[in-house]
Amino acid sequence: MINLNKGSRFNLKKSDSGSGAGAGIERFCVGCKWGNIKQKKLFGFFGSKEEEIDLDLSCVMFDRAGKLLDWIYSPDYLDDFLRHYGYGHGKLVSRCGGIRHSGDDRQGGSSDADNEVIIVNTAKLDPAITSIVFFLNYVDDGNKTCDFSRIPFASIRLFEGDPDRVQQVHALYNVAADPAFAGRKSMVMGKLTRYGQGWTFEAIGEATPDNNLCETMNRIRKEYV
Repeated sequence: MINLNKGSRFNLKKSDSGSGAGAGIERFCVGCKWGNIKQKKLFGFFGSKEEEIDLDLSCVMFDRAGKLLDWIYSPDYLDDFLRHYGYGHGKLVSRCGGIRHSGDDRQGGSSDADNEVIIVNTAKLDPAITSIVFFLNYVDDGNKTCDFSRIPFASIRLFEGDPDRVQQVHALYNVAADPAFAGRKSMVMGKLTRYGQGWTFEAIGEATPDNNLCETMNRIRKEYV
């Protein structure tokens, strides 16, 4: 397993003891896990409680010219809000069927399982798709004090298998508490790029000043494609 650092990249290939080239990984998952905020109760005398955290793992897909071809984000976003920014209704499965989302988790927590997972099957991807950018948004429901710096941990990992059955973890990227994340509610997490018949994954890990999902997608189209 590779422990990714910000800006690091790796090829989506299995190891090969012979030539070292390895075979491409066709089906894999990008999973995100995060912990809830523990708050002390009155004067700290009566234990503590957890504040549930709603993060949304999403992705957008582009062709070689940088044109937006498809997207995956929660269907629960209001259509009026999305239309204001020029985006369509949210969905959990891409048009080509090559990418699907495990579903919206509005609670978070510290279990071993990922809270949200995006499953990628490169064999089913539209051949026109050459890059896929994964990003994370803190859904605050108007609470202006919410930002990533309050979350005890968040991590992204790339693995073979399914959301409920991990076969092999190939890369792990830990998003630690960092002063750069204070006041930030959006993060561009990583990018898949097609090269020939294979793919590379880049850990971006950039906290951005965007206030919502659509602002983050606008930024990705301008700066990361």
